[in-house]
Amino acid sequence: MKDLATDLPYDFDHLDSLMEEAGIDVLLATSKHNVQYLLGGYRFIFFSAMDAIGHSRYLPIIAYVKGAPDKTAYVGNKMEGMEHANTPFWTPHFMPVAWGTTDAMEAAVAHLKKVAPASPRIGVEPGFLPSDAAKALEAAYSNAPLVNAGGLLERLRAVKSAAELDLLRDASERISASMQATVAWAREGTTKREIIERLRQEETARGLQFEYCLLTLGASHNRAASDQAWAPGEVLSIDSGGNLDGYIGDICRMGCLGEPDAQLIDLLGEIDSVQQAAFAKVRAGALGGDLIAAGEAELGRQPSRDCTDFFAHGMGVITHEAPFLMTNHPVAYEGVDAEKPLQAGMVLSVETTMLHPERGFIKLEDTLAVTEDGYELFGGDGRGWNPGGTG
Repeated sequence: MKDLATDLPYDFDHLDSLMEEAGIDVLLATSKHNVQYLLGGYRFIFFSAMDAIGHSRYLPIIAYVKGAPDKTAYVGNKMEGMEHANTPFWTPHFMPVAWGTTDAMEAAVAHLKKVAPASPRIGVEPGFLPSDAAKALEAAYSNAPLVNAGGLLERLRAVKSAAELDLLRDASERISASMQATVAWAREGTTKREIIERLRQEETARGLQFEYCLLTLGASHNRAASDQAWAPGEVLSIDSGGNLDGYIGDICRMGCLGEPDAQLIDLLGEIDSVQQAAFAKVRAGALGGDLIAAGEAELGRQPSRDCTDFFAHGMGVITHEAPFLMTNHPVAYEGVDAEKPLQAGMVLSVETTMLHPERGFIKLEDTLAVTEDGYELFGGDGRGWNPGGTG
């Protein structure tokens, strides 16, 4: 095995304690993002974009027995043997045997029958476990309860390692640079579809895997791709996620075709004042809800408060993860971390969005890493009005 102390973004003692707290004896991770995390950053490129193959789909499985990392197995696709030959996985047991869901689960069960307790409490990811694989698991362990391990894995990922923070910082900086280059390139008559394609090229050229771009032009609040063209004096909002080695960068920046007038300067100033009020509450030990309360209080003082919204959430391997700071705003989950202290190494996305009835969609979204005495802003360039048509 590799030197696990340096190669993995988590430690086994922490994982074991979370499993003990959840009453789980065996963990079966089946989502691509958690398998990637538990393996230390590996994701099989063949199924990066799509899981379907033949009559079934790709189902990677990490099988971990509490207190026994030496019994850990990775069940993969048959082609992953070549990946292992080049860069061996840390897991002591590797089974590149599967083409679908049931054969993957059958291999995992066969391994557990050899190394795990006879009737373990098995932690699974219900949202990422196909029904046929779940039935195979339940048939093999008819007396073993299946427990939702999603929250356990979210807690394991919540505090990022130094290497993870480097990736998130780098991803944010590359997206920021891509956005500024794209806005400068776009000019009068450039369509939304063309701008989105240009951003894809800019992000790809900087080594990112392009994930999405939500774009508005002018007074419209519609962020979908279309043939709408940019006109002089109009604003542009560009919100994009790019993936760097499995970690998400996600920010929003603003552009203007021509010099922004006084009203636009004031409107973006309102948004930034809300952002800064929330930023000021970020530090290790502060309650997660403190930054929410500060942002909402500042928003309540702004002239455009009736058409503006504020929220914040955790991010890292996926776009909404622990800490969970707000309930159903906008994604459906409970804000269970609002009354808990932030920890150094957590990463937050802070967003203020204005749907102005005349000037359009105006937004800032920023990524912050929590530090012991405050925060570090990732990809902070270009937070003002970026001029279009200058590139």
